[in-house]
Amino acid sequence: MSGQRRVTLLYLVAICALLLSSCAGGATPAPAQPAEAPAAEEPTATPVPPTPEPPTATPAPAQNLTIYGDPLPEDAAPYDMQTYKIGCDIKGNHITFDFQVQVYQRFCLSDLFQVQLVNLDKDFNVIPNAAESWEVSEDGLTWTFHIRPGMEWTDGNPVTAHDWVATYQYIADPNHAWDFAWFYAGVLENWDEIIAGEKPVTELGVKAVDDLTLQFKTKKPWPAFPAMMQFSFALSKAAMEKYGPMYNSKVETSVSMGPYKLAVLEPGKRIELEPNPVFKGFQGKMRPRMKRLIAEYMDVSTGFAAFQNHDIDRLSYEWIAPADLEIVLNDPVLKENFLVDFGDFRTDYLVMDTYTEPFNNLNVRKAFAHAVDRESIVKNVLTEIKGMPAYSFLMPGFPASNSEAFKDTYPYDVEKAKQLLAEAGYPNGEGFPKLVMKLRAEGPTPVAVAQAYAAALKEHLGVEVEVSNMDFKSYMDELNAKPTQVQFTLISYGMDYLDPSNMLGVFLSGGRHPWSNAEYDRLVKEASSFTGDPAERTRMFQEAEKILVEDAAFVFVYHQTPGDLIKPFIKGPALEPDNNGVAAWHWPGFSTFSDLLSGVYITKDVANYRQPPQ
Repeated sequence: MSGQRRVTLLYLVAICALLLSSCAGGATPAPAQPAEAPAAEEPTATPVPPTPEPPTATPAPAQNLTIYGDPLPEDAAPYDMQTYKIGCDIKGNHITFDFQVQVYQRFCLSDLFQVQLVNLDKDFNVIPNAAESWEVSEDGLTWTFHIRPGMEWTDGNPVTAHDWVATYQYIADPNHAWDFAWFYAGVLENWDEIIAGEKPVTELGVKAVDDLTLQFKTKKPWPAFPAMMQFSFALSKAAMEKYGPMYNSKVETSVSMGPYKLAVLEPGKRIELEPNPVFKGFQGKMRPRMKRLIAEYMDVSTGFAAFQNHDIDRLSYEWIAPADLEIVLNDPVLKENFLVDFGDFRTDYLVMDTYTEPFNNLNVRKAFAHAVDRESIVKNVLTEIKGMPAYSFLMPGFPASNSEAFKDTYPYDVEKAKQLLAEAGYPNGEGFPKLVMKLRAEGPTPVAVAQAYAAALKEHLGVEVEVSNMDFKSYMDELNAKPTQVQFTLISYGMDYLDPSNMLGVFLSGGRHPWSNAEYDRLVKEASSFTGDPAERTRMFQEAEKILVEDAAFVFVYHQTPGDLIKPFIKGPALEPDNNGVAAWHWPGFSTFSDLLSGVYITKDVANYRQPPQ
């Protein structure tokens, strides 16, 4: 990907194969030849040779097998040591493991109890998963997915198309008020009317043709629909009817059809998952090698120390403070195991409420745009390796990205910013109201970026800005309120599926942002359903992004190039180079959102870091 730093994972430890010696059995002595009989004497009997000792057999090496009977690689640690540990934010307001219950309040180690219809490989290609295949009707409005036979839930019920129908009716129910309901807006037949309470859920364009055939109807042609099915997790219809939709929030009622099942749930303390014994995997993939997944609750600020102390095996981008990153980059071993990739093509951007003063004034927004020193933020706050300057929303490498075209739209220019603010009626910031820049339970890096920008606004424009890092639920409640209660914020967004209809669709009128532009809406909607020349579709998306940038309701600051610290004893295809030569644990990480959990295991080198279980 253009402009990205790539860090290739080098494995430091070579595991020697054990040499098995073979003991040869003793040779059988040749029988003695009978002696010639002397005259006048009885013939001498032929002596019986001694019974030979049986040859000593070479003992077969003990096999290192998973619970499924799958052999682990030769360099793998014993199965009892196949444990993967992560930290879990103790401030997270977690209530469920299920994406279809709440997206933004999921427990750590979620999304491992179900498998969706499609999946992503490490190069973001859409591949079959719970659905063996799919096809679209000639008019582009009906998508038919063929469910794999033989799948089952841990309570013994078969997995059927009816589970998906029940799930989609549940997430469309306005009484549920699903926090991801916007995702299918304008796409699924009758979705918008149902979530508005105008039609019953039974009229949703999702039906079971039979137990293994599932159909979706869309309002208009939607070429990216299979990619959207990345989020088509199914809840168990039987478990919902028996226990309600929160059935996975208790160990005793939890039901899984995915690679793992719930073993321990102590919110605020510890979560443990273990392999689902009835999970069959798909074409040799997805069947887990790890025997145990553990999430320990801790404060984010202690995560780096926990990694250094070998209490956790992976530390994600959000948990690495700028000061910690300096330590990482100056430590040869840590730097070797800090793996950088393009993540989910995530961009951090400022949002201004264009419906209220002072941000309903375009010159104010332009002034704030010119006051962002992206290069300085990337160099001094992100330490370069964790991000790249953003002049538009779509990151280089993402379909339809045209970032170079926007570099000169709002360059860093303090004098221009002062002039525009004065033209808006606030010379040197006089009379400008004090602002609160609200953040969404961010980690140390976005907080540092927000504080740096707030300091620049004070220094250059005379604008007072308080940075408030809110808890997740409070922030989302204020953001989604109508009208929004978040007037000024730094927030990020990354792809849900690899298509501009997803990324640019976030800014459509009526969504989570206090901004509206009819021409932008038209271009994005037409391009999203366009089935003609792909180049023309790209052109429409790029015209829409031009409107997005120029109106300055959103000031794009940096594209994330997330890095994870991963212990050197973690190995598998997920950490091997992709088609771009990037060796890292790509988005979405260790979950059934992709096939990256396939084949991941712990090598024997773990013995240098952990004691074997007693």
